[in-house]
Amino acid sequence: MRRRTDLLFVTAAILATTAPALAADRHRISIAPGRLGEAAIALGRQTGVSIGMSDQSLAGLPTKGLSGKMSLDGALKRLLDGTGVKARRIAANTWRLERGRSQSPYRPRASSSIAAKAATQADPVKIIVTASKRDTPLPRYAGMVEALDNSVFTSAEAANGSATLLARIASLSSTHAGNGRNKLFIRAIADSGVAGPTQATTGQYLGDMRLNYAAPDPDLKLYDVGRVEVLEGPQGTLYGAGSLGGVIRIMPNAPNLGDYGGQMSAGVSVTQHGDLGGDLSAALNMPIVAEKLALRLVGYGVQEGGYIDDVTRDMDDVNRVRTWGGRTALRFAPDENWTIDLNGVYQHIAGDDAQYADRSVGRLDRASAVTQPYSSDYVLGNLRIELQWDSLRFVSSTGFVRHELTESYDATQPEGAPALFRQYNKVDIFSTENRLVRDLDNGLGWILGASYLQSTSDIQRSLTSFGTATVLPEIIPNVPVFGRGVPAPATGVRNKVKEATLFGEASFEPVQGLIATIGGRLTNSRLSGAALDPIAALSSADLARAEAQADRNETIFLPSASLLTDAIPDITLYARFQRGFRPGGLAVDDQRVRRYQNDRVSTFELGFRKGAPGRDPFALSANVAYTDWRDIQADVTDRIGLPTTANIGDGRIYTIEGRIVLRPLPALTLDGSFIYNDSKLSRPAQFLRALSFDGESLSLPNVANLGGRLAADYRIALAGDTDLHVNGAARYVGKSRLGVGPILGQTQGDYIDTSLTTSLRRGPLQYSLSLTNLLDSDGNRFSLGTPFDLRSDYYTPLRPRTVRLGIDFAF
Repeated sequence: MRRRTDLLFVTAAILATTAPALAADRHRISIAPGRLGEAAIALGRQTGVSIGMSDQSLAGLPTKGLSGKMSLDGALKRLLDGTGVKARRIAANTWRLERGRSQSPYRPRASSSIAAKAATQADPVKIIVTASKRDTPLPRYAGMVEALDNSVFTSAEAANGSATLLARIASLSSTHAGNGRNKLFIRAIADSGVAGPTQATTGQYLGDMRLNYAAPDPDLKLYDVGRVEVLEGPQGTLYGAGSLGGVIRIMPNAPNLGDYGGQMSAGVSVTQHGDLGGDLSAALNMPIVAEKLALRLVGYGVQEGGYIDDVTRDMDDVNRVRTWGGRTALRFAPDENWTIDLNGVYQHIAGDDAQYADRSVGRLDRASAVTQPYSSDYVLGNLRIELQWDSLRFVSSTGFVRHELTESYDATQPEGAPALFRQYNKVDIFSTENRLVRDLDNGLGWILGASYLQSTSDIQRSLTSFGTATVLPEIIPNVPVFGRGVPAPATGVRNKVKEATLFGEASFEPVQGLIATIGGRLTNSRLSGAALDPIAALSSADLARAEAQADRNETIFLPSASLLTDAIPDITLYARFQRGFRPGGLAVDDQRVRRYQNDRVSTFELGFRKGAPGRDPFALSANVAYTDWRDIQADVTDRIGLPTTANIGDGRIYTIEGRIVLRPLPALTLDGSFIYNDSKLSRPAQFLRALSFDGESLSLPNVANLGGRLAADYRIALAGDTDLHVNGAARYVGKSRLGVGPILGQTQGDYIDTSLTTSLRRGPLQYSLSLTNLLDSDGNRFSLGTPFDLRSDYYTPLRPRTVRLGIDFAF
């Protein structure tokens, strides 16, 4: 785990509801064996003091359990025995845990064979699933979850954003239209490869704030992020609409109330067959009022070098992408019970040109008549309030998102003048959630909450021809072609959704070793839609009828239930059922406005888990699931080739997945995972039935039949304060189809992606060397080029072999 200094403060105020305690007072203390981070939190709550640490790497050290009545001094001494960590008192009721001089950030000090033996024989680390909203211990969470802590996110991986998550998690997949334009899928819940007005199948969150709705992945960079959790879905009870496949929850590091500090990073990269790239980031933590008020700032800029050449326009490396942005967080803790966070995010992505190539032209070449730039602007503001007392916790999160995405497609027709189709998607999201939670250390407890969400999505379209002839041929039916670079509007659409929700979940233990969880979510959705810039051929009666169909109310109840047992030592067995849904809306189909219905998912799964990945010598998990998907919403192409949305029928998905993590040596971790999907459109809609052959069902789009990952991670402390970290990984992405039917039936996938990273840390400096796509494979990530030409052999190649040199400095 990389060393972080004062910038990364595991927790700045861990306070109980009782009066501040003296170190000599005796308290009844009960703390299970686990990690130092969670143990410090528990000790602070049970004794009424503030316990923090200025080095994030200390949080993962294994600790022994405590039980009995003892003083704070005695508890700290026993808790830190054998870890090499020292406790320093900095105020009457405030303590800080600090690294001993000779201690490595990767392993406890082994000055005593007894201490080392105690550390290795400690019970499995107590990993907490915070995305469950009830802070559930991993052994008592019924479902598949991947938790990535900050040891994953080197500056190179942080610069890659969502691509880092894709490289680490076998069940996560994506389209590859370009940064900020992609759709993320979990497990095999994938609707299509093109982007239309339908809601995402995967819910994405920054803390408690929703990131997306009817728009692609914003692809926020992962700088200064402490943890990412991926919960496989559906997650309808806790997260509502748009979590059919699951949830990705990014947890940025919170402001440190006690210490000033920061970190900077810089890197330069070179891509084979391409040009140079680079990245730069800085983070700064500033306490304003000690232990009361602090500000945290993060800023970054990333340039990804291009590697696609356009032979028609005689241009090299046209697909450069530039990203810059930042985050700001202000934390106010007026007393031991209240925490108030004000967060802001801004990110801008600019792609110079499209990311695809044409095999008929060359491996990394294409022939386009026009430049196809795209851009994404993302703004988020969020206010989060938390009140803690006894075992109850109240959380209120309210915020606003504006996401603007501009895309361009080459609309040039054979023997025609150059033409460009533009689509502008603006999404506004207002959401608020208020919940009351009772957390218990054993995974029991309950949650009760209410939420309200309002989302407005505007999709506007235009066609621009650069022809100079007096009369130009029609490209899109009934859309004028003016020529000479003058844009003509095409029909767009507006969708508005208002959702009011009540939800609850409770876990109880009817018999020892058996945990039952039941929950439900009641949602009322008010839907409305309208056409934007309708073409002249659309009559007022057609528009009025479509908008009347879109204006409606839907009420849906999403139940969930699970059974879990940990009666067998170190083994968890579970069975789970849950539902999810997405509301309907309006779409443009052949320049007409049409309604599509909501879709619904029901998933049954069985699984087991043994050990804690990466910390126990042996950890194993596996899961089998069956998903029934009704009235599937899919972004398809209409008769003209433009993106639209329709209900394509009913489908079913069988999924088998597993993961094994071995630690043959204290410094070496081996990690292997796989996922197998068998998906079918079992009852296609009427307009698709002609595409099936002899009654054979169609496969669902963008679902790879097989995926897997192998990785090795080696961390060792060298002489002095020097540490070496080496990580190598290979990921296989199986075959899938771009869409439903022969028009979008191009195959994609069936490639192996590889990477190797080495870093050397000496004191506050870290030097790194990373290589991606070691084999320089040109595997096809995505088969869509432009929707105006679905016959050419377009493909989106992997980024060619790339080398990056980086340096990080913490202060």
